[in-house]
Formats: sequence, structure tokens, C-alpha cells
Amino acid sequence: MAPPLLVDLSRIDLARVVVPLSGIRECNPHRFEMEMLSGIIHIDTAAGEIVAYKDVRADEFWVRGHIPGRPLMPGVLMIEAAAQMSSFYYKYVQKDPRFLGFGGVDGVKFRGQVVPGDRLLLVGKVVEIRNRRAVFDTQGVVGDRLAFEARITGMPI
Repeated sequence: MAPPLLVDLSRIDLARVVVPLSGIRECNPHRFEMEMLSGIIHIDTAAGEIVAYKDVRADEFWVRGHIPGRPLMPGVLMIEAAAQMSSFYYKYVQKDPRFLGFGGVDGVKFRGQVVPGDRLLLVGKVVEIRNRRAVFDTQGVVGDRLAFEARITGMPI
């Protein structure tokens, strides 16, 4: 059985973008094919919550080869998207100019497919933020189904 969502999405206006791509680019250095976020929908620093999204396009670099005739978003890219969301939150809150590098990923479970045309909602909840590391529980949601869950650890470098 899938776990409950980290953030109650029914209380959030999922159509309202609070940080567009241009604002994400002010915090995250990722560009071109490695830019995994389309926008931020919700950020609540008091509750340690963030909800972002990625509109999965048919022209993404992985579509042609993963899997020909039935493209499935690679799990590693879903985790990368969650890591970029976590990095955005960290830099937004901490105002730390350092890059938040990938320190680890734990408890990963893939529970559903993500395909071109989907909007992948990325849900994050702060576990802890310290000077040397930031830890987030994350989930990916498509429609009403959980696609993945993972604990992401980032380290400022």
C-alpha cells in the first residue's frame, strides 16, 4: 500500500505557479537537458513544504531511447527532479550561495510510470537542514497516483 502524501494537495491551488522557471534559474544552475523543473506551485517555509512540477514533453532527450515505442521517464531522472526541487528549497530558505550537491538517496520506491504528456508533481518535506547537509522526504505524483518516493540528502559544496 502506498504511503500518504507528504503534503495535502487538496489544500493547494495546483494551477497557481508561485515561482516560474525564471525564478528557479535564479537558485538552480541546471540548464538545457538537465533542467528538470518547470515551476514551483507551493512553498511553505514554516511547514517545511514544497510542491514543484515538471511537464514531461515528447521531445525530451531520453524519449527516443527509453523505451522505443513506449517511452518511460527513467527513474534516475525522477529522482534528479526531486533533488533539484530540494536544492531550490534549500537555497530559497538558506540564501546560501553554495551549490547543493547530491549527497545520497535512500528508501527509493518506484510505484508508477511517468510518460510524455504527464505533469509530474514533485512533493517535498524537510527532514532537517543544517550547515553541512539538507535532508528531504520527496514523492512524485501523476494525477492521483504515486509514481515514486525517496529521501534525498544534499550537501553544500
